Amino acid sequence: MASFGLIASPAHADGPGSGTPYVVTVGDSYISGEAGRWAGSSNDSETPADALGAHAYHDNATGTAELIPKCHRSRSAEAYIGGGVGGLNLACSGARTTTSNGDDFKPGIDFYDDGAGHLGQAKMLQQFAASHNVKLVAVSIGGNDFNFASIVTSCVTDFLTSPSWYPDYCKDDSSVVANFTSANVTAVRARIATAFQNVRTAMRNAGYDDNAWTLLVQTYPSPIPPGSGFRYAQSGYTRQSVGGCGFWNADADWANSTALPTINNTVRAAISQSGLTNTRLLELQSAFNGRRLCEKTVGLYEEVGLTSWTQTTAVDKTEWINQIRTVTTVGSNYYIQESLHPNYWGQLATRSCLRQSYTQNRGGTCTISTTGLLNGEPQMTLN
Repeated sequence: MASFGLIASPAHADGPGSGTPYVVTVGDSYISGEAGRWAGSSNDSETPADALGAHAYHDNATGTAELIPKCHRSRSAEAYIGGGVGGLNLACSGARTTTSNGDDFKPGIDFYDDGAGHLGQAKMLQQFAASHNVKLVAVSIGGNDFNFASIVTSCVTDFLTSPSWYPDYCKDDSSVVANFTSANVTAVRARIATAFQNVRTAMRNAGYDDNAWTLLVQTYPSPIPPGSGFRYAQSGYTRQSVGGCGFWNADADWANSTALPTINNTVRAAISQSGLTNTRLLELQSAFNGRRLCEKTVGLYEEVGLTSWTQTTAVDKTEWINQIRTVTTVGSNYYIQESLHPNYWGQLATRSCLRQSYTQNRGGTCTISTTGLLNGEPQMTLN
């Protein structure tokens, strides 16, 4: 049975160090392209925000289905930087550092092989790199090892089930706190470091010297503003029912000041622990500031007087992070797993960041540089 995941464009097979150079992305939903179908949000209709349509996540050879169901490798994903550089997206929404083969197959950054075509991302990378010229491997991993999705669920549940005069905060829920203990941080750091080492092993097994390619490690962007930055009050249910951002102010502050920095510091520390010498760091923590979900500086299409993502100012006036959805996905084309992920604008923004890192041969901090689009992408700068 053919291995899942080995579809790339353009196709070229000259072997390590020759032929078309490639960027390969591995990891989780923040690099696979989750939510990349939608450019902003509207509660009136899907149409204004539907940038890519029903085939957005279809990555098989004919563009009609997913190679791995629910990996959501979007066509707007950052792997495809163009300019004569090939792109291969091996990442998978929901992936952790290691493979899970439960109800949904989620390949981790390991060498999993069940003999039936289900492979870990390191194994897929090794197979591809053996017959292609891979110059850079970009990775986003660790968020799911901190149980990102369950933390978000806890925060939204606490917001919806407690009154503003007696809020129940997720930041002190035992199930949430357990993810950020010193012991768990140490354990996750070790798993991330092992994932980086697995990428190196894959490339060595494919015939590469360590100095022949680069590992670009990404940190995670802030998806919501601090409490003072929300455009909806926290009293009542509007923040979730209209904005799709049901966090108490205190929990939003905690997410930005404690949870996200802890996750990103763990990713950074894992680079050192891995012992890899050919790494760069792409800092994305502030990349979407000003365009985050429910931020005062942007709005839903109906709130900012726009009717389509194709309008000139849509990239500047609408959100780059997808709404948090629950039962509201019923009867729609939205997926719950798209919640709180970079959307079409966010994906293209990180693509610009990745391209700049590749062409400038360095890491750095990527942020919004100015308004408008350049070659169809938000204008970002790498400092």
